[in-house]
Amino acid sequence: MFMRIGELLVAAGVVSEADIARAIDRQREDGGRLGPNLVAVGAISAEELAHFCDGVPVEPATIEDTGLPENFLIDLMLKFLFIGPAETVADLSAVLRLSPRLVSDLLEASVRGQLAAALGGAGLMMRHELTNAGKARAREALARSAYLGPAPVPLEVYAHWLERQKVTNEIIDMTRMRRAFEGLEVADALVDKLGPAITSGRALLVYGPPGNGKTSVAQRLERVFRQIIYIPHAVLVEGQVMTVFDPDVHQPIDPQALARPRLVTSLYRDEADGRFVPCRRPFIVTGGELTLEMLDLKHESGGNFYVAPLHMKAAGGCLLIDDFGRQMVSPTALLNRWIVPLENKVDYLKLATGKSFRVPFQTVVIFSTNLAPADLMDPAFLRRIPYKLEIGPPSPPAWRRIFKAVAASHGIAAEDHQISDIERELTLTHGLDLAAYQPRFLIEQIIASARFKAQSPALSHDLVALAFDNLTVGSASAGETGTLARVA
Repeated sequence: MFMRIGELLVAAGVVSEADIARAIDRQREDGGRLGPNLVAVGAISAEELAHFCDGVPVEPATIEDTGLPENFLIDLMLKFLFIGPAETVADLSAVLRLSPRLVSDLLEASVRGQLAAALGGAGLMMRHELTNAGKARAREALARSAYLGPAPVPLEVYAHWLERQKVTNEIIDMTRMRRAFEGLEVADALVDKLGPAITSGRALLVYGPPGNGKTSVAQRLERVFRQIIYIPHAVLVEGQVMTVFDPDVHQPIDPQALARPRLVTSLYRDEADGRFVPCRRPFIVTGGELTLEMLDLKHESGGNFYVAPLHMKAAGGCLLIDDFGRQMVSPTALLNRWIVPLENKVDYLKLATGKSFRVPFQTVVIFSTNLAPADLMDPAFLRRIPYKLEIGPPSPPAWRRIFKAVAASHGIAAEDHQISDIERELTLTHGLDLAAYQPRFLIEQIIASARFKAQSPALSHDLVALAFDNLTVGSASAGETGTLARVA
């Protein structure tokens, strides 16, 4: 799906639809392109507009502009013609993510080479079919690689856009950081530390006892990013295709939500490069399932193409490794995999042929753990993580505020003295430390018990007692346990 620059400006929050409407009204009276009219109505400065347009991949106008060999593009197009149902210029333009003019050039070259023949139609609806020679070449191309998708971008072009779209290029101020944590009980001091950590683009270690919101805090960092970045569908490396865009982890800007009649007027140029997908900065979370294999190129042997590793899909954004130290692979092995990328901001990947290539490492890696950092990594690696944030238990006042907020969100009245009684029972009677997860756990237990008893949920003594029985271990009496055993 192609997106016009005007739609991207709106999606990025640089201008509003109302700004576009005012600019188009002026355009109707005075003429000219949309861009200068946006500047004229004061929606954006000329410098801001030029900077934004300079940060959008340009649609290639010629085969040479794609940076790809003509034979590679012809083979990819022939595979689509062979598999079907693409047969018109419009169809092929949509699947290849190349302009109709460029596709027409590829078709003309195929006709000259007696690989395809025109069937009729005009313009975008001109239909083509493969000749016998074209079918043979398509079969050979499929045997070499079964990749069937948008035209890739060259590795050097991908590396160029990785550098231009790194997290450090985005301005994140105090206001945006604090807004990202609205609704969470987070100390201002912690937010003040998180800001520099993220804007530096360097690795971050978040640690502390379990149940105090390390994961929640880390995931809120996704909200601080506003810029759109451009992720290629695929990259061509040493003649091999490597897919990068992954709909399971990337968040594309929805062109359907932005496609208004007033947004179709061209700006300085009509289209961005369709081989890239405009997306929010990626924020990928992985936990105990993380393995070393997920950090290497995946070779699809049946199709003979590659899938980018997880951290490469997170490029331009963040990769959160949750529950670090509890993966099936040892922490030492994982950390050794990260030493070079974190230190030198470059990573090396290897093809099945044995050929290695390098890519910029522009991923903010966030390690989150409830284990002691000194038990997970040696001093040399700790030194490579410049930002280390401890998230400890909430203070008693903060814990009480969390409890009141959680209770209110479930429609349960919670008086201050009731919350204080629960706090004392938790710390004095049961000897537990305060933790941020406890209020939600207790409230959800109270609601479940009340529903079973056909009561209204409330902080009554019996419901609170049942909740504590499930919060703590070994609170049931021996007699109760024996009775349950006999019944069973």
